[in-house]
Amino acid sequence: MRVLLVGAGGVGTAITRIAARRSFFDHMVVTDYDLSRAEAAVAALGEDGARFSALRVDASDRAAVTALIAEQRCDILVNATDPRFVMPLFDAALAAGADYLDMAMSLSSPHPERPYEECGVKLGDGQFERAAAWEEAGRLALVGVGVEPGLSDVFARYAADELFDEIEEIGVRDGANLTVEGYDFAPSFSIWTTIEECLNPPVIWEKDRGWFTTAPFSEPEVFDFPEGIGPVECVNVEHEEVLLIPRWVESRRVTFKYGLGE
Repeated sequence: MRVLLVGAGGVGTAITRIAARRSFFDHMVVTDYDLSRAEAAVAALGEDGARFSALRVDASDRAAVTALIAEQRCDILVNATDPRFVMPLFDAALAAGADYLDMAMSLSSPHPERPYEECGVKLGDGQFERAAAWEEAGRLALVGVGVEPGLSDVFARYAADELFDEIEEIGVRDGANLTVEGYDFAPSFSIWTTIEECLNPPVIWEKDRGWFTTAPFSEPEVFDFPEGIGPVECVNVEHEEVLLIPRWVESRRVTFKYGLGE
Protein backbone atom coordinates (compact mmCIF):
# COMPACT_ATOMS: atom_id res chain seq x y z
CA MET A 1 0.00 0.00 0.00
CA ARG A 2 1.21 3.48 -0.91
CA VAL A 3 0.13 6.41 1.26
CA LEU A 4 -0.08 10.10 0.40
CA LEU A 5 0.24 12.14 3.59
CA VAL A 6 -0.81 15.76 3.11
CA GLY A 7 0.48 18.06 5.84
CA ALA A 8 3.86 17.86 7.58
CA GLY A 9 3.14 19.98 10.64
CA GLY A 10 2.83 18.67 14.18
CA VAL A 11 0.21 16.05 13.34
CA GLY A 12 1.78 14.97 10.06
CA THR A 13 5.22 14.65 11.60
CA ALA A 14 3.81 12.54 14.44
CA ILE A 15 2.17 10.27 11.85
CA THR A 16 5.49 9.71 10.07
CA ARG A 17 7.26 8.76 13.29
CA ILE A 18 4.61 6.24 14.24
CA ALA A 19 4.32 4.92 10.68
CA ALA A 20 8.07 4.32 10.52
CA ARG A 21 7.56 1.61 13.15
CA ARG A 22 4.75 -0.08 11.23
CA SER A 23 4.96 -2.57 8.37
CA PHE A 24 1.45 -2.35 6.88
CA PHE A 25 2.44 0.04 4.05
CA ASP A 26 5.08 0.00 1.33
CA HIS A 27 5.75 3.70 0.88
CA MET A 28 4.57 7.04 2.29
CA VAL A 29 4.81 10.24 0.28
CA VAL A 30 5.01 13.12 2.76
CA THR A 31 3.79 16.41 1.32
CA ASP A 32 3.34 20.00 2.42
CA TYR A 33 2.90 23.44 0.88
CA ASP A 34 6.34 24.17 2.36
CA LEU A 35 8.61 21.50 0.89
CA SER A 36 11.23 22.04 3.59
CA ARG A 37 8.77 20.88 6.25
CA ALA A 38 8.06 17.65 4.38
CA GLU A 39 11.77 17.09 3.87
CA ALA A 40 12.47 17.75 7.55
CA ALA A 41 9.82 15.23 8.61
CA VAL A 42 11.43 12.56 6.43
CA ALA A 43 14.99 13.47 7.40
CA ALA A 44 14.10 13.19 11.10
CA LEU A 45 13.38 9.49 10.59
CA GLY A 46 17.02 8.76 9.78
CA GLU A 47 17.60 5.14 8.85
CA ASP A 48 13.90 4.44 9.39
CA GLY A 49 12.99 6.77 6.54
CA ALA A 50 13.78 4.48 3.62
CA ARG A 51 10.09 4.01 2.82
CA PHE A 52 9.37 7.76 2.87
CA SER A 53 9.79 10.54 0.33
CA ALA A 54 9.00 14.27 0.39
CA LEU A 55 7.18 16.37 -2.19
CA ARG A 56 5.43 19.73 -2.36
CA VAL A 57 1.70 20.08 -2.94
CA ASP A 58 -0.90 22.81 -2.47
CA ALA A 59 -3.69 21.19 -0.44
CA SER A 60 -6.21 23.71 -1.75
CA ASP A 61 -5.59 22.63 -5.36
CA ARG A 62 -7.85 19.65 -5.95
CA ALA A 63 -6.56 19.01 -9.47
CA ALA A 64 -2.93 19.04 -8.36
CA VAL A 65 -3.63 16.62 -5.51
CA THR A 66 -5.62 14.32 -7.81
CA ALA A 67 -2.72 14.28 -10.28
CA LEU A 68 -0.21 13.61 -7.51
CA ILE A 69 -2.18 10.62 -6.23
CA ALA A 70 -2.11 9.14 -9.73
CA GLU A 71 1.54 10.02 -10.35
CA GLN A 72 2.68 8.45 -7.08
CA ARG A 73 0.27 5.50 -7.39
CA CYS A 74 -1.12 6.10 -3.90
CA ASP A 75 -3.91 3.94 -2.51
CA ILE A 76 -4.98 6.27 0.30
CA LEU A 77 -4.79 9.97 1.13
CA VAL A 78 -4.22 10.83 4.80
CA ASN A 79 -5.24 14.41 5.50
CA ALA A 80 -3.17 16.01 8.28
CA THR A 81 -4.00 19.61 7.37
CA ASP A 82 -6.43 21.95 9.08
CA PRO A 83 -10.15 21.77 8.23
CA ARG A 84 -10.01 24.48 5.55
CA PHE A 85 -8.51 21.89 3.21
CA VAL A 86 -10.86 18.99 3.94
CA MET A 87 -13.10 19.33 0.89
CA PRO A 88 -10.46 19.72 -1.85
CA LEU A 89 -8.53 16.77 -0.43
CA PHE A 90 -11.66 14.69 0.14
CA ASP A 91 -12.80 15.32 -3.43
CA ALA A 92 -9.31 14.73 -4.85
CA ALA A 93 -9.11 11.30 -3.26
CA LEU A 94 -12.47 10.30 -4.70
CA ALA A 95 -11.57 11.66 -8.14
CA ALA A 96 -8.33 9.68 -8.11
CA GLY A 97 -9.97 6.46 -6.92
CA ALA A 98 -8.12 6.45 -3.59
CA ASP A 99 -9.36 5.85 -0.07
CA TYR A 100 -9.29 8.72 2.42
CA LEU A 101 -8.74 9.44 6.11
CA ASP A 102 -8.94 12.70 8.06
CA MET A 103 -9.03 13.94 11.64
CA ALA A 104 -11.43 16.87 11.27
CA MET A 105 -14.47 17.44 9.10
CA SER A 106 -15.72 19.91 6.52
CA LEU A 107 -16.43 23.37 7.90
CA SER A 108 -19.74 24.70 9.13
CA SER A 109 -21.50 27.98 8.48
CA PRO A 110 -24.05 29.50 10.87
CA HIS A 111 -27.75 29.88 10.24
CA PRO A 112 -28.19 33.27 8.53
CA GLU A 113 -31.01 34.45 10.80
CA ARG A 114 -30.95 32.33 13.98
CA PRO A 115 -27.29 31.38 14.49
CA TYR A 116 -27.63 30.62 18.21
CA GLU A 117 -30.80 28.59 17.90
CA GLU A 118 -30.73 26.69 14.62
CA CYS A 119 -28.01 24.94 12.66
CA GLY A 120 -26.96 26.25 9.29
CA VAL A 121 -24.45 24.04 7.49
CA LYS A 122 -23.11 21.62 10.09
CA LEU A 123 -19.60 20.26 10.47
CA GLY A 124 -19.25 17.34 8.08
CA ASP A 125 -22.36 18.09 6.01
CA GLY A 126 -20.25 18.59 2.90
CA GLN A 127 -18.73 15.14 3.31
CA PHE A 128 -21.86 13.24 4.28
CA GLU A 129 -23.61 14.69 1.22
CA ARG A 130 -21.09 12.79 -0.92
CA ALA A 131 -21.53 9.45 0.84
CA ALA A 132 -23.45 7.91 -2.06
CA ALA A 133 -20.71 8.84 -4.53
CA TRP A 134 -18.11 7.12 -2.37
CA GLU A 135 -20.28 4.03 -2.06
CA GLU A 136 -20.84 3.91 -5.81
CA ALA A 137 -17.09 4.20 -6.39
CA GLY A 138 -16.40 1.38 -3.94
CA ARG A 139 -13.98 3.55 -1.97
CA LEU A 140 -13.70 4.07 1.79
CA ALA A 141 -13.55 7.46 3.52
CA LEU A 142 -12.91 7.46 7.27
CA VAL A 143 -13.75 10.95 8.47
CA GLY A 144 -13.13 12.51 11.86
CA VAL A 145 -10.93 9.68 13.13
CA GLY A 146 -8.21 11.44 15.08
CA VAL A 147 -8.36 11.70 18.87
CA GLU A 148 -11.11 14.34 19.12
CA PRO A 149 -13.10 13.47 17.11
CA GLY A 150 -12.27 9.81 16.62
CA LEU A 151 -11.00 8.10 19.73
CA SER A 152 -13.59 9.98 21.77
CA ASP A 153 -16.33 8.54 19.54
CA VAL A 154 -14.92 5.03 20.00
CA PHE A 155 -14.99 5.51 23.78
CA ALA A 156 -18.64 6.59 23.55
CA ARG A 157 -19.57 3.54 21.49
CA TYR A 158 -17.69 1.22 23.85
CA ALA A 159 -19.50 2.71 26.83
CA ALA A 160 -22.85 2.21 25.12
CA ASP A 161 -22.09 -1.37 24.07
CA GLU A 162 -20.23 -2.63 27.12
CA LEU A 163 -20.86 -0.49 30.20
CA PHE A 164 -24.41 0.86 30.29
CA ASP A 165 -27.93 -0.31 29.50
CA GLU A 166 -29.10 3.24 28.87
CA ILE A 167 -27.29 6.58 28.44
CA GLU A 168 -28.79 9.91 29.43
CA GLU A 169 -26.00 12.09 28.05
CA ILE A 170 -22.72 11.58 26.25
CA GLY A 171 -20.66 14.58 27.26
CA VAL A 172 -17.19 14.93 25.77
CA ARG A 173 -15.02 17.14 27.99
CA ASP A 174 -11.63 18.42 26.84
CA GLY A 175 -9.39 19.98 29.47
CA ALA A 176 -5.74 19.92 30.46
CA ASN A 177 -3.06 21.53 32.58
CA LEU A 178 -0.58 21.74 29.70
CA THR A 179 1.74 24.73 29.77
CA VAL A 180 4.34 25.86 27.25
CA GLU A 181 7.03 28.08 28.70
CA GLY A 182 6.90 31.59 27.29
CA TYR A 183 3.29 31.37 26.09
CA ASP A 184 0.11 32.34 27.91
CA PHE A 185 -1.94 30.17 25.56
CA ALA A 186 -0.49 27.46 23.34
CA PRO A 187 -2.85 24.85 21.87
CA SER A 188 -1.24 21.66 20.63
CA PHE A 189 -2.88 22.01 17.21
CA SER A 190 -3.83 24.76 14.75
CA ILE A 191 -4.50 28.07 16.50
CA TRP A 192 -6.80 28.97 13.60
CA THR A 193 -8.88 25.86 14.30
CA THR A 194 -9.03 26.70 18.00
CA ILE A 195 -10.35 30.18 17.30
CA GLU A 196 -12.83 28.84 14.73
CA GLU A 197 -14.22 26.27 17.16
CA CYS A 198 -14.64 28.81 19.93
CA LEU A 199 -16.33 31.53 17.86
CA ASN A 200 -18.77 29.34 15.92
CA PRO A 201 -22.18 28.54 17.45
CA PRO A 202 -21.82 25.32 19.46
CA VAL A 203 -24.08 22.44 18.46
CA ILE A 204 -26.04 20.28 20.91
CA TRP A 205 -28.01 17.15 20.06
CA GLU A 206 -31.10 15.96 21.92
CA LYS A 207 -33.16 12.91 21.03
CA ASP A 208 -36.48 14.77 20.98
CA ARG A 209 -35.10 17.86 19.26
CA GLY A 210 -32.25 16.83 17.01
CA TRP A 211 -29.34 19.21 16.41
CA PHE A 212 -29.59 22.83 17.53
CA THR A 213 -27.18 25.60 18.47
CA THR A 214 -26.49 27.79 21.45
CA ALA A 215 -24.28 30.77 22.24
CA PRO A 216 -20.48 30.31 22.38
CA PHE A 217 -19.16 29.49 25.86
CA SER A 218 -22.66 28.67 27.14
CA GLU A 219 -23.57 26.27 29.97
CA PRO A 220 -20.32 26.58 31.96
CA GLU A 221 -19.57 23.70 34.28
CA VAL A 222 -16.59 22.70 36.39
CA PHE A 223 -15.38 19.22 35.49
CA ASP A 224 -12.87 17.42 37.71
CA PHE A 225 -10.40 15.84 35.29
CA PRO A 226 -8.37 12.79 36.40
CA GLU A 227 -4.62 12.16 36.55
CA GLY A 228 -3.80 15.25 38.56
CA ILE A 229 -5.35 17.80 36.20
CA GLY A 230 -8.17 18.60 38.59
CA PRO A 231 -11.15 20.95 38.21
CA VAL A 232 -11.38 22.96 34.99
CA GLU A 233 -14.27 25.15 33.87
CA CYS A 234 -15.64 23.84 30.57
CA VAL A 235 -18.00 25.57 28.14
CA ASN A 236 -19.87 24.63 24.98
CA VAL A 237 -17.87 24.94 21.77
CA GLU A 238 -18.45 23.56 18.29
CA HIS A 239 -16.94 20.10 17.75
CA GLU A 240 -17.47 17.11 15.50
CA GLU A 241 -18.42 14.56 18.17
CA VAL A 242 -21.85 16.14 18.55
CA LEU A 243 -22.43 15.63 14.82
CA LEU A 244 -21.02 12.09 14.73
CA ILE A 245 -21.97 10.26 17.91
CA PRO A 246 -25.78 10.56 17.60
CA ARG A 247 -25.67 8.89 14.19
CA TRP A 248 -24.49 5.58 15.67
CA VAL A 249 -24.78 5.67 19.48
CA GLU A 250 -28.04 5.70 21.43
CA SER A 251 -28.40 8.42 24.07
CA ARG A 252 -30.75 11.24 24.99
CA ARG A 253 -28.23 14.09 24.68
CA VAL A 254 -24.74 14.73 23.25
CA THR A 255 -22.55 17.72 24.11
CA PHE A 256 -18.95 18.85 23.76
CA LYS A 257 -17.28 21.26 26.16
CA TYR A 258 -13.81 22.71 26.10
CA GLY A 259 -11.78 23.72 29.15
CA LEU A 260 -10.33 27.11 28.25
CA GLY A 261 -9.11 28.04 31.72
CA GLU A 262 -9.44 31.45 33.29
